[in-house]
Amino acid sequence: MKTILVAEDEQAIREFVVINLKRAGYETLEAANGEEALKICDREGPKVDVAVLDIMMPGKYDGLAVCKELRRRSNSIGIILLTAKTQEMDKVGGLMMGADDYVTKPFSPSELVARVDAVYRRVAMEQMRDRGGFREEIRSGNFVLNLRSRSLLKDGRPIELTQVEFQIMEYFFANPGAALGRTDILRHVWGESYYGEEKIVDVNIRRLRMKIEDEPSTPRHIVTVWGLGYKWEA
Repeated sequence: MKTILVAEDEQAIREFVVINLKRAGYETLEAANGEEALKICDREGPKVDVAVLDIMMPGKYDGLAVCKELRRRSNSIGIILLTAKTQEMDKVGGLMMGADDYVTKPFSPSELVARVDAVYRRVAMEQMRDRGGFREEIRSGNFVLNLRSRSLLKDGRPIELTQVEFQIMEYFFANPGAALGRTDILRHVWGESYYGEEKIVDVNIRRLRMKIEDEPSTPRHIVTVWGLGYKWEA
């Protein structure tokens, strides 16, 4: 069963989200705040495939704090943030903490379900790989990408990747030296039907550079192609 955790303190919005996800075939778990969301994850464990988190929840754990904690626990869980139009910096902050995507309020049921579908597909694909004992590796220079553990080795040193970061790196490794447009990366990783903003690509590239580059401000491996996107240089 496809299971989604919905953490939203406004009951009307939470019920709206839950109703539409149930109509789309998802089993839903509900939390009214961040503390409750983490307790549910403690109890349900790997059953939760995707967490939909409102950023502005009251209490010790707002959406960003929950996002950070869930990503610390798991690289495979999908995370979507619910944000307001005025929360531009929070959107970027959430992506830097490991969120896969965000949906800006107010949103339509079709947009919400499309975003959840896209993230769930990635989670399901990785779960199928793990169950199948997929162990293939891709080598590029002094980097080794492990397709089973979704991890990266640099000079033998492990670098953990979120599922989005992993898919971007896999795309780079499959196209070494090729200039890949932001739109190409967006469609490859987030799906053909994704209609979010291209800056989500830039934020994830920034995260990757912080993990793999010796000098993130002057990257040698993930190189900017001005006016287009990025390319991978081993």
